Amino acid sequence: MMTLALAVRNLLRNRRRSISTLLAIAIGSTSILLFGGYSTNINYSMQTAYVQTGGHLQIQHRDFYLYGSGNPAAYGIADYTKLLAAIENDAVLKTMVLVATPTLQFGGIAGNSTAGVSRTVIGNGFIAKDVNRMRLWNDFNMRSGYPVSALEGSAADAVIIGTGLARVLQLCDALKIARCPKPEKEQTTEGAALPDDVAQLVLLDTPTVANAQVVNPRKIDLLVGTARGAPNVASLEVIRAEDQGFKELDEVYMMMHLAQTQKLVYGNSPPEVTSIILQLRHTDEIPVAIERLAPILASFSVNQPLAVLDFRTLYPFYLQSMNLFDTIFGFIFTLIGAIVLFTVSNTMNAAVVERTTEIGTLRAIGLRRLGIQNLFVTEGALLGFAGALLGAVLALSLAALVNSMNLTWLPPGGVEPLPLTLIVWGQTGKILGTTFGLLCVAILSAWWPAYRASRLNVVDALRHV
Repeated sequence: MMTLALAVRNLLRNRRRSISTLLAIAIGSTSILLFGGYSTNINYSMQTAYVQTGGHLQIQHRDFYLYGSGNPAAYGIADYTKLLAAIENDAVLKTMVLVATPTLQFGGIAGNSTAGVSRTVIGNGFIAKDVNRMRLWNDFNMRSGYPVSALEGSAADAVIIGTGLARVLQLCDALKIARCPKPEKEQTTEGAALPDDVAQLVLLDTPTVANAQVVNPRKIDLLVGTARGAPNVASLEVIRAEDQGFKELDEVYMMMHLAQTQKLVYGNSPPEVTSIILQLRHTDEIPVAIERLAPILASFSVNQPLAVLDFRTLYPFYLQSMNLFDTIFGFIFTLIGAIVLFTVSNTMNAAVVERTTEIGTLRAIGLRRLGIQNLFVTEGALLGFAGALLGAVLALSLAALVNSMNLTWLPPGGVEPLPLTLIVWGQTGKILGTTFGLLCVAILSAWWPAYRASRLNVVDALRHV
């Protein structure tokens, strides 16, 4: 206790130097925590987006994830309704699972005969009401989310496509899509007026408005290969275009009713699905859910090998992004830790030089070398702890200020601007870890000057001027 009191008094003797060192540590702590809050927001935003669209878990054929994109129908799940019933009747899973819904992936060629264009596409068939139920998941209380899907309540032949696909199929005017460039048409050269007799023949061949067939400008044709390899065609009506974020996906994606998709792919054969999506109440329930699913999948895997994959495996971009931010966070912490190390070390070295005579006096009256060393280390620890604590308070205050300003930003692959949120409040582990880390750096940086002070010769220290 005496060492602590002396350390406080020694720090107050040179307030300007102590305050500058403390502020340097505080600014470093604030920077670390603010970036950590930004990284946490990215984590929660991406996780919410993936869970709202693809759930926490997906049950698939064992090889569908690696090979299914080439021929999805070859990796269908038979008797999927019985599998869904087994999941919904499980005593543990039914308390965890919010939504359990099937989906069927397909590939084909979509064409707009009116414009004379076509495009290879990929898409999914969903149960529309389940899609909207999944979009309600917001376990992290994020301030944004997906809009309500127009697929629910629509006709059986309704389809939603990416805005890029709408642009390629030249449906921008029909769907009233803003900022949708149109292809430049070839300009015809102006020639002489048609002779009267030729003009009359053209008028005779042109159908009157009454006899002309009304064409739905939103109609497209979809050609899909069935499970047996035969082609199947359906006429669909596009009811909405939704931006998918990434250009490559936006120009090929379609979303349809599951029943319509199964009719296209399987015809009169028993319908199957390529995945069963499970959305849980909380992400941390994934390990328990997987363990509970194991015996259920084993009973259904006699004739078809099944596997369960979580969203981290299904969407590797999520893990790659989080690893990137963790690496940046570690780099920032190391950089700021080095700054704190040299700042505290310089402060302690200056204190040793100024108090050389005082150190000799303390040694002369009987204070041991360990006592001198503990005194300077305690001063460094106090600076580190006070600076880290002040940095945490500043980070919480600045985060609250930024969050109240309603700033927005457009993430990579995003469709619309998202609220800029710095999630610092509630991150107890990150705050304690940063405080402890900077405290250790401060103690380490004070140890060498303290060791030098404890090794000073008493006589030389007493006659130091």
